[in-house]
Amino acid sequence: MQRRFCFLVFATAAAMWMAAAGAQQVRYFPLPSGAGPHDVAPAPDGTVWYTAQRAGALGRLDPRTGKAEQIPLGRNSAPHGVIVGPDGAAWVTDGGQNAIVRVDPQTRAVKTFPLPSGSGYTNLNTAAFDRNGVLWFTGQSGYYGRVDPKSGETKVWEAPHGRGPYGIAATPSGDIYYVSLAGSHLAQVDIKTGATTVIEPPTPRQGARRVWSDSKGRLWISEWNSGQVSVYDPAAKRWQQWKLPGDSPHAYSVYVDENDKVWLTDFSANAIVRFDPATEKFESFPSSESGAAVRQMHGRAGEAWGAESGNNRLVVISTK
Repeated sequence: MQRRFCFLVFATAAAMWMAAAGAQQVRYFPLPSGAGPHDVAPAPDGTVWYTAQRAGALGRLDPRTGKAEQIPLGRNSAPHGVIVGPDGAAWVTDGGQNAIVRVDPQTRAVKTFPLPSGSGYTNLNTAAFDRNGVLWFTGQSGYYGRVDPKSGETKVWEAPHGRGPYGIAATPSGDIYYVSLAGSHLAQVDIKTGATTVIEPPTPRQGARRVWSDSKGRLWISEWNSGQVSVYDPAAKRWQQWKLPGDSPHAYSVYVDENDKVWLTDFSANAIVRFDPATEKFESFPSSESGAAVRQMHGRAGEAWGAESGNNRLVVISTK
């Protein structure tokens, strides 16, 4: 009887420890009511920026306290993407204002870079900085463009094949690539001339949604229609694809961490998924609530962050 009691105590303690470990591995941070978080960008000081799309603001979460503040971006603001620039500031693609917006991390000062007159509604999506410190962005209405932070000059081009430019990424060497959701392709931008070269994936009509570079300069792509994650190696001009697990997956976002592990979000599974290219295996992290709708991921060493737009909260998975 004593041996059985000791075993039960040990088993109960082990279960409690594993539950605690799991709770530490995945954490959730509720945001102010009506925020509508879309994209996230962890900052060097430990805080996390997020676009409060429905509130027309840029949010900043302090994970140490759980406190979030929101900075209004201007009239008609509807921010989509946010990244941290070389200057340490938050840079936002604001579809509502049809402008790029910079927010100073110290003063919270907001500076707006309107797109050139005559550009029309571009439906701004995401942005990335090239090797020269110039910001490039996409507009799903069928545009891509750039902003020079030094001069303030903005320029917009019509995208080949029209509507669809969505995710955009810079490689370690500072080259710029974007993907087209409606056009189902990858495109490389010549950062000197602004010209683009379309690179067709092997899977037709796959719905390339987001893109991220790994440490080797390979482009990882989340394919919304096909439910695949694919990778393109520009040096070898070679493609590879893997289907996400489960029935009818829909891969929305993609992020590659410091260890070249690939993170995706699957709307069908209501989960964040980690893919290891070395073993070609997937690991799933289902949300604690239904309807998470994580549209973008980002991270820093030991942490993968996402914005649960459907649940009005941020999520972080610790990999330490």
